[in-house]
Amino acid sequence: MEIINLLLGMALISSMGANMQGAKKGLRTSVAKVVHKPSTYLQRTPTTVSALIFLLIAAGIFGLGSAGNAVLQKLLYLRVAGLIMFSFFAWLQVFSYKSLKENYAPEIVILKNHNLVTGGIYKFIRHPQYMSQILSDLGAGLALMNFIVIPAVLLIELPLFWLRGKKEEELMLKHFGDGYAEYKKRSGFFSPFIG
Repeated sequence: MEIINLLLGMALISSMGANMQGAKKGLRTSVAKVVHKPSTYLQRTPTTVSALIFLLIAAGIFGLGSAGNAVLQKLLYLRVAGLIMFSFFAWLQVFSYKSLKENYAPEIVILKNHNLVTGGIYKFIRHPQYMSQILSDLGAGLALMNFIVIPAVLLIELPLFWLRGKKEEELMLKHFGDGYAEYKKRSGFFSPFIG
Protein backbone atom coordinates (compact mmCIF):
# COMPACT_ATOMS: atom_id res chain seq x y z
CA MET A 1 0.00 0.00 0.00
CA GLU A 2 1.32 3.45 -0.92
CA ILE A 3 2.15 5.95 1.83
CA ILE A 4 -0.48 8.48 0.66
CA ASN A 5 -3.14 5.79 0.76
CA LEU A 6 -1.99 4.73 4.22
CA LEU A 7 -2.01 8.31 5.52
CA LEU A 8 -5.44 8.92 4.01
CA GLY A 9 -6.73 5.74 5.64
CA MET A 10 -5.44 6.87 9.05
CA ALA A 11 -6.99 10.33 8.61
CA LEU A 12 -10.26 8.75 7.45
CA ILE A 13 -10.48 6.51 10.53
CA SER A 14 -9.62 9.40 12.81
CA SER A 15 -12.22 11.76 11.37
CA MET A 16 -14.80 8.97 11.30
CA GLY A 17 -14.37 8.50 15.06
CA ALA A 18 -14.90 12.21 15.67
CA ASN A 19 -17.97 12.23 13.42
CA MET A 20 -19.45 9.22 15.23
CA GLN A 21 -19.37 11.17 18.52
CA GLY A 22 -21.31 13.99 16.88
CA ALA A 23 -23.79 11.60 15.32
CA LYS A 24 -24.59 10.03 18.71
CA LYS A 25 -25.08 13.45 20.31
CA GLY A 26 -27.17 14.66 17.38
CA LEU A 27 -29.40 11.59 17.54
CA ARG A 28 -30.09 12.13 21.24
CA THR A 29 -30.79 15.82 20.61
CA SER A 30 -33.06 15.30 17.64
CA VAL A 31 -35.12 12.56 19.31
CA ALA A 32 -35.78 14.59 22.45
CA LYS A 33 -36.07 18.17 21.23
CA VAL A 34 -37.54 18.32 17.71
CA VAL A 35 -40.26 20.95 17.22
CA HIS A 36 -40.49 20.84 13.42
CA LYS A 37 -39.06 18.38 10.90
CA PRO A 38 -40.07 18.69 7.25
CA SER A 39 -40.74 15.50 5.35
CA THR A 40 -38.31 15.44 2.43
CA TYR A 41 -35.90 13.08 0.69
CA LEU A 42 -33.20 15.61 1.64
CA GLN A 43 -33.32 14.38 5.25
CA ARG A 44 -31.51 11.13 4.43
CA THR A 45 -30.44 11.01 0.79
CA PRO A 46 -27.42 13.38 0.97
CA THR A 47 -26.03 11.63 4.06
CA THR A 48 -26.65 8.20 2.51
CA VAL A 49 -24.75 9.31 -0.61
CA SER A 50 -21.92 10.56 1.64
CA ALA A 51 -21.81 7.17 3.36
CA LEU A 52 -21.56 5.44 -0.03
CA ILE A 53 -18.77 7.82 -1.06
CA PHE A 54 -17.04 6.97 2.22
CA LEU A 55 -17.16 3.29 1.23
CA LEU A 56 -15.80 4.15 -2.23
CA ILE A 57 -12.96 6.08 -0.59
CA ALA A 58 -12.23 3.15 1.72
CA ALA A 59 -12.16 0.80 -1.30
CA GLY A 60 -9.99 3.33 -3.16
CA ILE A 61 -7.39 3.16 -0.39
CA PHE A 62 -6.87 -0.44 -1.51
CA GLY A 63 -6.69 0.57 -5.18
CA LEU A 64 -10.27 0.07 -6.37
CA GLY A 65 -11.14 2.73 -8.95
CA SER A 66 -7.78 4.46 -8.78
CA ALA A 67 -5.50 5.35 -11.67
CA GLY A 68 -2.55 3.14 -12.54
CA ASN A 69 0.86 3.43 -10.84
CA ALA A 70 2.39 5.51 -13.65
CA VAL A 71 -0.35 8.15 -13.31
CA LEU A 72 -0.20 8.03 -9.51
CA GLN A 73 3.54 8.75 -9.57
CA LYS A 74 3.20 11.50 -12.19
CA LEU A 75 0.54 13.35 -10.21
CA LEU A 76 2.12 12.98 -6.78
CA TYR A 77 1.93 16.73 -6.05
CA LEU A 78 -1.82 16.69 -6.75
CA ARG A 79 -2.25 13.63 -4.53
CA VAL A 80 -0.41 15.31 -1.66
CA ALA A 81 -2.59 18.41 -2.11
CA GLY A 82 -5.67 16.14 -2.00
CA LEU A 83 -4.47 14.51 1.23
CA ILE A 84 -3.93 17.93 2.84
CA MET A 85 -7.32 19.07 1.54
CA PHE A 86 -9.04 15.99 2.96
CA SER A 87 -7.37 16.35 6.36
CA PHE A 88 -8.16 20.06 6.68
CA PHE A 89 -11.80 19.87 5.61
CA ALA A 90 -12.55 16.66 7.53
CA TRP A 91 -11.54 18.41 10.75
CA LEU A 92 -13.28 21.64 9.74
CA GLN A 93 -16.48 19.60 9.42
CA VAL A 94 -16.07 18.29 12.98
CA PHE A 95 -15.31 21.80 14.24
CA SER A 96 -18.43 23.09 12.42
CA TYR A 97 -20.91 20.78 14.06
CA LYS A 98 -19.24 21.13 17.47
CA SER A 99 -19.62 24.91 17.13
CA LEU A 100 -23.39 24.44 16.95
CA LYS A 101 -23.39 22.83 20.43
CA GLU A 102 -26.98 22.07 21.51
CA ASN A 103 -28.31 23.36 18.18
CA TYR A 104 -26.76 20.47 16.23
CA ALA A 105 -28.96 17.76 14.74
CA PRO A 106 -28.13 15.39 11.88
CA GLU A 107 -31.41 16.22 10.13
CA ILE A 108 -33.14 19.36 8.90
CA VAL A 109 -35.07 20.34 12.04
CA ILE A 110 -36.03 23.11 14.38
CA LEU A 111 -35.32 22.19 17.99
CA LYS A 112 -36.85 23.42 21.24
CA ASN A 113 -34.96 26.55 22.30
CA HIS A 114 -33.21 26.60 18.92
CA ASN A 115 -30.70 29.45 18.67
CA LEU A 116 -29.39 30.96 15.47
CA VAL A 117 -25.60 30.45 15.49
CA THR A 118 -23.87 33.30 13.64
CA GLY A 119 -20.44 33.34 15.29
CA GLY A 120 -17.18 31.55 14.60
CA ILE A 121 -17.06 29.97 11.17
CA TYR A 122 -20.82 30.55 10.86
CA LYS A 123 -20.10 34.27 10.70
CA PHE A 124 -18.75 33.73 7.18
CA ILE A 125 -20.44 30.54 5.91
CA ARG A 126 -23.98 29.31 6.61
CA HIS A 127 -23.29 25.67 5.73
CA PRO A 128 -19.66 24.88 6.62
CA GLN A 129 -20.50 21.24 7.40
CA TYR A 130 -21.84 20.57 3.93
CA MET A 131 -19.04 22.50 2.24
CA SER A 132 -16.47 20.62 4.34
CA GLN A 133 -18.05 17.24 3.53
CA ILE A 134 -17.89 17.93 -0.19
CA LEU A 135 -14.32 19.29 -0.14
CA SER A 136 -12.97 16.55 2.13
CA ASP A 137 -14.47 13.86 -0.13
CA LEU A 138 -13.09 15.63 -3.20
CA GLY A 139 -9.68 15.82 -1.50
CA ALA A 140 -9.79 12.08 -0.80
CA GLY A 141 -10.67 11.43 -4.44
CA LEU A 142 -7.68 13.52 -5.55
CA ALA A 143 -5.33 11.85 -3.07
CA LEU A 144 -6.35 8.48 -4.46
CA MET A 145 -6.70 9.70 -8.08
CA ASN A 146 -9.97 7.81 -7.98
CA PHE A 147 -12.10 8.04 -11.12
CA ILE A 148 -15.23 6.87 -9.22
CA VAL A 149 -15.10 9.14 -6.15
CA ILE A 150 -14.42 12.45 -7.93
CA PRO A 151 -17.41 12.28 -10.32
CA ALA A 152 -19.69 10.97 -7.53
CA VAL A 153 -18.79 13.99 -5.39
CA LEU A 154 -19.20 16.53 -8.18
CA LEU A 155 -22.27 15.08 -9.90
CA ILE A 156 -24.27 13.62 -7.00
CA GLU A 157 -23.07 14.77 -3.56
CA LEU A 158 -22.57 18.47 -4.38
CA PRO A 159 -26.07 19.01 -5.87
CA LEU A 160 -27.73 17.06 -3.04
CA PHE A 161 -26.02 19.07 -0.30
CA TRP A 162 -26.78 22.30 -2.17
CA LEU A 163 -30.48 21.33 -2.25
CA ARG A 164 -30.35 20.28 1.42
CA GLY A 165 -28.82 23.64 2.36
CA LYS A 166 -31.57 25.47 0.46
CA LYS A 167 -34.26 23.41 2.24
CA GLU A 168 -32.62 24.11 5.60
CA GLU A 169 -32.58 27.82 4.81
CA GLU A 170 -36.32 27.79 4.03
CA LEU A 171 -36.96 26.31 7.47
CA MET A 172 -34.60 28.73 9.24
CA LEU A 173 -36.11 31.74 7.48
CA LYS A 174 -39.59 30.63 8.48
CA HIS A 175 -38.52 30.11 12.11
CA PHE A 176 -36.10 33.03 12.65
CA GLY A 177 -37.65 35.49 10.18
CA ASP A 178 -35.84 38.81 9.75
CA GLY A 179 -32.94 37.64 11.94
CA TYR A 180 -32.12 34.91 9.45
CA ALA A 181 -32.71 37.17 6.44
CA GLU A 182 -30.21 39.66 7.88
CA TYR A 183 -27.72 36.86 8.63
CA LYS A 184 -27.98 35.67 4.99
CA LYS A 185 -26.95 39.13 3.78
CA ARG A 186 -23.75 39.01 5.87
CA SER A 187 -22.64 35.44 5.09
CA GLY A 188 -22.06 33.09 2.19
CA PHE A 189 -23.88 29.87 1.39
CA PHE A 190 -20.94 27.43 0.91
CA SER A 191 -18.11 29.93 0.67
CA PRO A 192 -17.57 33.30 2.37
CA PHE A 193 -19.53 36.20 0.89
CA ILE A 194 -20.96 34.21 -2.05
CA GLY A 195 -24.64 33.29 -2.02
